[in-house]
Amino acid sequence: MTEAGRSEVERIANSLHCLRVEFDKIATSPLKRAKETAEIVSRVYENNAPKLEIWDELRPEGNMAEAIQRLSKLKQDSDIMIVGHEPYLSTFIGEIISGNAASRIVLKKGGIAKVQIHSFAPKLNGELRWLLTPRILRKISN
Repeated sequence: MTEAGRSEVERIANSLHCLRVEFDKIATSPLKRAKETAEIVSRVYENNAPKLEIWDELRPEGNMAEAIQRLSKLKQDSDIMIVGHEPYLSTFIGEIISGNAASRIVLKKGGIAKVQIHSFAPKLNGELRWLLTPRILRKISN
C-alpha cells in the first residue's frame, strides 16, 4: 500500500472512531492490502483495538456460503468489521439484505457499510443500516 493509501485508511479509521463506531472483531482477507487496512484500523483504535482475524473465506475467490457459516457461529450481537475486496463485498452485502447475490449495492473503495443481521436460519436475513462513501468519511474527519 502506498503512503497516500495508508493516510487515506488512517483518515477513514479516525472518522469511524470519531463517530464512535465500535466493533468487537475485524475479519480480513489474507491478501496484503486488506490485511494492511485491517491493521491500520486496529492501530487507530489503540486501547479499544478489536481482535484481528484472517478469514480465507474473504479472498476475492472466497466461498460466500463458508463466510456466512463462519459469521453464524459468532456471538449474537457481535459487531464485526469485514475487510475484503470488490465485487465480493458488495455481492455479500446484497446477499445479506435481499437474499439475492445479483442485487448488489455499490461499495466504493474505502467505503464502509453497516449491515445488521437479523437471522441466519431458515435463511440469512439482514438490513443495510448505513453506507458511507470515502468522500463523506473525509468530510467527517476534517
